[in-house]
Amino acid sequence: MNRLGAAAIVVAAALSAVPAGGQTTTAAGPVRKLVYEFGFNTPVASQGNGTGKETIEILGPAKDGGMMVSGTDYWWNTARPRATNTCEVYATGSVTCAERPYALSPIQLTIFPLLGKNYFKGLNASGTSEWKRDFNVSAAVLPGASGFAGNLYTWKCDFTLQGKGPVPNAARYVLILQSGTLTQQGGRYWKANEKAKIVYDPVAHVPGIVSEERAHIPQRSVYNNDTIEVKLIKDSKG
Repeated sequence: MNRLGAAAIVVAAALSAVPAGGQTTTAAGPVRKLVYEFGFNTPVASQGNGTGKETIEILGPAKDGGMMVSGTDYWWNTARPRATNTCEVYATGSVTCAERPYALSPIQLTIFPLLGKNYFKGLNASGTSEWKRDFNVSAAVLPGASGFAGNLYTWKCDFTLQGKGPVPNAARYVLILQSGTLTQQGGRYWKANEKAKIVYDPVAHVPGIVSEERAHIPQRSVYNNDTIEVKLIKDSKG
């Protein structure tokens, strides 16, 4: 069995805990609320060092055509959540954090672009197409993602996505491989190479599972790679 086939079996098992959902608009409160378990430089889990929960609220449309999204990190074994970051997410995946502290956590950097309403538009009915996504993220990315805490930069993201078809034993979901680069504009022109496996729900229009690795260039230390894993555990519309 090849590595992709083995990964698909693992994904299919994990999907048993992923809720289904569909987006609707409510009269008050966020349009939709998603909760992901995450693992930062450790496998995703409900507890343990480097793990936690990410609460994402889709707040509604912005005046210029994007949508406002907030994210809050709840790291395991901490008394309080970290500050909530609110940014605008555009259809193709671009993210702009225009309010102080202009921040994104490493977990939010993984999830926010994937919430763009056209991000997966290149996926065909069989789930086997290939397409590109080029977009910008303007934010102060917190340590662990870039090392530039508190500094507002624009990151140019150039990604190729390839659909691998329905996940065995979980045909509702499609496995997508993503690879590319994040390049800092200005500053020291830091760069990161990125590879990710995305399990996407084309009915609910949200990623169910993401496993991502970022390798930083130039190398900052012997700990040169960040890994981020997230799994959807709650959907207000599911």
